[in-house]
Amino acid sequence: MSETASKALGAPAAPDAGRWKALVFIALAQLMVVLDATIVNIALPSAQQDLGISDGNRQWVVTAYALAFGGLLLFGGRIADLWGRKRTFVLGLAGFAAASALGGAATNEAMMFGSRALQGVFGALLAPAALSLLAVMFTDAKERAKAFGIYGAIAGGGGAVGLILGGFLTEYLDWRWTFFVNIPFAVIAAAGAYFVIREPEGGRNRSPLDIPGVILSTLGLVALVYGFTRAESDGWSDSVTVGMFVASAVLLLAFVVVESKVKAPLLPLRVVTERNRGGIYLSLGLAIIAMFGLFLFLTYYLQIVKGYSPVKTGFAFLPMIAGMITGSTQIGTRLMTRVAPRLLMGPGFLVAALGMLLLTQLEIGSSYAALLLPAMLLLGLGMGTAFMPAMSLATQGVEPRDSGVASAMVNTSQQVGGAIGTALLNTIAASATTSYIADHIVGATSRSQQQLVQLEGMVQGYTSAIWVAVGILVVAAVIALTFVNAGRPNMTAVTGSDEGAADEVQIPVVAH
Repeated sequence: MSETASKALGAPAAPDAGRWKALVFIALAQLMVVLDATIVNIALPSAQQDLGISDGNRQWVVTAYALAFGGLLLFGGRIADLWGRKRTFVLGLAGFAAASALGGAATNEAMMFGSRALQGVFGALLAPAALSLLAVMFTDAKERAKAFGIYGAIAGGGGAVGLILGGFLTEYLDWRWTFFVNIPFAVIAAAGAYFVIREPEGGRNRSPLDIPGVILSTLGLVALVYGFTRAESDGWSDSVTVGMFVASAVLLLAFVVVESKVKAPLLPLRVVTERNRGGIYLSLGLAIIAMFGLFLFLTYYLQIVKGYSPVKTGFAFLPMIAGMITGSTQIGTRLMTRVAPRLLMGPGFLVAALGMLLLTQLEIGSSYAALLLPAMLLLGLGMGTAFMPAMSLATQGVEPRDSGVASAMVNTSQQVGGAIGTALLNTIAASATTSYIADHIVGATSRSQQQLVQLEGMVQGYTSAIWVAVGILVVAAVIALTFVNAGRPNMTAVTGSDEGAADEVQIPVVAH
């Protein structure tokens, strides 16, 4: 690889002596983001009650974050290229800490939703900067694989820590501490990054910022998710709901047109039109749509229907997290250099769909050990197995100048999928619950019978939405098996050529 190409990629001439120390602080920042996502799920019922948030609006605690994060990830990746990765990383940490403090001090739902959106904004600066710092600091193929492996393991483990820590903080202190706990993480990571990280020279992209692209993509995604959210309370035929979907289609179409015309597009269309990458973005986005709604439903099922405490709810989710880590590190990582990616992604999504199918049998008295435990294990194993090769293939063969935006697109498809999934499945569940209660409440004469009908209605709503999630996962498997046609990846040539330099193993940043 030529010296010019090296500079274009931001690759250092010699490995940074402090790279392993830097990994500690970069991974700590990733832990904070993942921790925050799962902690908020556990704390949501308590926060909802304390702040008087309605059932129709509660999803915005999750959706506001996911939408801001997903809508601005491409912009965040571009800002990191323009300002410098280290500077963007530290700024993202500082902003995330400030937004967390605001969330912990929230006195009403507007303040809560605003703080979550701000967390998403600064998370969108933080995540691409963290990934690109790892990519430019670890230039040796074996070291790079090890670094991303550690980073990914911490990300997966962070989910488990978040569920348990969220339960303890909510139950024994207050739900507000699930926000305040981010502050020490951010301070330590920012201080460490400032003193330890040495960003290689020559890695910036000086192309002018695509402002129209940023505005059109963000507004288009906001309109799309708001349309799904509006449908829950006002129906699919509501004029504003329909207007949001139409506006979203127009804005996103205009975004595609603008990106095809400008000299330095926010998202070069060649990144998403390549068959394998397009298949990965689409299948991952669909899989996340199915998963995100499920996290919300299971949290409410365990706490409200089954009467679990926040701590017990956190521990109840551990089999899913263990399954994800096992599927990723013991199945996906071991097999992804031996078989074609589609042969891991397709079956992985189908195994997850089987786990989801078990959950359609949920009832008020369902046994955790007999139903929920095996379902969660299958879900985790399937998703972990599918995600690891997908992350690896997402940037394989991409031009060096596009490797950052290709990585950001993976996270964007996940975050926007999460926002749409939460809104869409919540809408389906709420509609089924309302219909069930209306049909059965007349025959309930006593208060206890009425409460039973309401609980049965909730479970009926959850299972109706889970059936849709099963179908979405099957579609994701079909897309992975038909669109993704790449052979076994060559894991040795990571930096040996311009093509190899873009062949990076990317780890997802997942927010629930």
